[in-house]
Amino acid sequence: MNRSFSKSQTLRCVDSSAVEVKSKYGAEFRRFSLNRHKPGTFEEFYNLLLQIHNISNVDVMLGYADVHGDLLPINNDDNFCKAVSSANPLLRVFIQKQGILLG
Repeated sequence: MNRSFSKSQTLRCVDSSAVEVKSKYGAEFRRFSLNRHKPGTFEEFYNLLLQIHNISNVDVMLGYADVHGDLLPINNDDNFCKAVSSANPLLRVFIQKQGILLG
């Protein structure tokens, strides 16, 4: 069966100001988006991840996969902004309990 799609049925356009975030803690994944141009601070992002994963009582380290697949830390405003700006379109964030090596 051949179908033609109307404009209302076309795929959603990707908003270039949005960064899709996929975070992983243990076996749990969560997805949400951030504004690429105003992502907030590292502290706000860290607290958001703790809340989303319901791990507010756990000390964790954050890392992200860069465009080459290398795992880099997110632990301050500078490398948080670098992670967000390099996401195209997905930012993969890995959360590990403090004291456990990432990767």
